[in-house]
Amino acid sequence: MSGTPTQAALNADVAHLATIDRLPCSPGEAEAAAWIAQRFEAAGAQRVRVDEELVHGTYFTPLGVLNAVGALGGIAVLGGRRVVGGVVAAVAAAGLWQDLTGARKRTLRRFLKRRHTTNVVAEFGPADAAYTLVVHAHHDAARTSFIFDQTLTKFVAEKTSLMEKSDRWPPLMGLVFGGPALVAFGATMRHRKTVAAGTVAAAATAATMRHMIHEPVVPGANDNLSGVAALLEVARRLGDGSAPAVLPDGVRVILLSAGAEEANQEGMLAYARRYFGAALTPSNTSFLSLDTIGSPDLVLIEGEGFLRMYEYPSAMKERVAAAARDAGVHLHRGMRFTFATDGLVPLRRGYQAASIGSVTEHLVPSNYHWPTDTADRVHYDTVAGAVEVVMGTIARTGEPLA
Repeated sequence: MSGTPTQAALNADVAHLATIDRLPCSPGEAEAAAWIAQRFEAAGAQRVRVDEELVHGTYFTPLGVLNAVGALGGIAVLGGRRVVGGVVAAVAAAGLWQDLTGARKRTLRRFLKRRHTTNVVAEFGPADAAYTLVVHAHHDAARTSFIFDQTLTKFVAEKTSLMEKSDRWPPLMGLVFGGPALVAFGATMRHRKTVAAGTVAAAATAATMRHMIHEPVVPGANDNLSGVAALLEVARRLGDGSAPAVLPDGVRVILLSAGAEEANQEGMLAYARRYFGAALTPSNTSFLSLDTIGSPDLVLIEGEGFLRMYEYPSAMKERVAAAARDAGVHLHRGMRFTFATDGLVPLRRGYQAASIGSVTEHLVPSNYHWPTDTADRVHYDTVAGAVEVVMGTIARTGEPLA
């Protein structure tokens, strides 16, 4: 499991952080952030800071509330108030679209209780560098739920041919969006059966989200302490000068460990509000996301999105792929993720961005949001491979993109 010094260091970092309950906006998340900041400082980062950001901190509450509203709209339609109920459901569906597609504005969250999340930022290289590469992961962890049980996933992958020629799993978050959308559509078309189906789906989703509030927090070793450990290893290499590829002249590397990713990218959205634009311009800034990189097969994600597929720029993907080839690291190509990671935020803002993940033979991340996502189940050879890809990408930063 930890055959090389790099793998042993990665394992140690994951094992330590996995003992901390890191629910978004919790004391444990803040404790993990402080520890990561200390490690960045010890590695020799020139500038380290911990940004506190005010966010809501969950995904199940806004998604549950919006589905409950959608169900009430359906009840209104079925009770004879077609226009009012249809409008209510349409508003709920619009709110779900905002929340599930990485949109800047999420109207409902402004009215929900807010707490502080923590983003850890470490910088190497001159602050006024001509080019900046932001390599980012997240240190918070999710609650589990029966919906993350991979028994059905494994059955479909092993016993059917449904996934043989597919580059992605079906967008399961479509079920979360679908209830209120069906109610609104059925009301418009005056189709009671469609309204009834949407009402049931929305109510079931609301109940599922409410149930999740009481579920335990997973250790989150693969998702996403594997990415955090890779950041810490990159920091050590940049700080001690032992990396084969040194930091190029005129290049700054920002290592970002974000909080509240498991609240639908709230930590990264807060980072965007603070730094995107004047501080980090799209013309000279690129992003590389590391999310859940501890499964057996390392993947360069072609595109991602819960409801709509957003493609990563070809030029940035080719830069990362070239770094992998030169490092002798196999990087699976051709897959698209029907999840949503922090990489979606810079991608949707027009930055050059790429994202690295990993999957099992069933084309899903190992132990995703499950209690078995522990430090001893991470594939540290895969994580170490991701580190080499990051170092190779750093070496190419500042070169013209193809």
